[in-house]
Amino acid sequence: MQDKTNKTDKTERELKNETSKWLSKIEKEMSKIKETTQNKEYIINIKAYISDCKHFTQKGKHILAFEAIIWAWAWLQILRELKLIKSE
Repeated sequence: MQDKTNKTDKTERELKNETSKWLSKIEKEMSKIKETTQNKEYIINIKAYISDCKHFTQKGKHILAFEAIIWAWAWLQILRELKLIKSE
């Protein structure tokens, strides 16, 4: 039983660390993004996923927090590929 608990604790720590790392990175990236009429709705979605990530982190729902930040990154990458966003 102790091994399972240790493995769960390790997984939770890793999940928290990864979420924190990607949250920090996307916040830095978002500060460089110029909002336009073409990308405004997408930017709103990305910001909502970032907000969700923070909310779930506060609630201790680490899997949901990680999923939210991954969705935010996915949208950011999609917008880059479609050339709908540019960094300032």
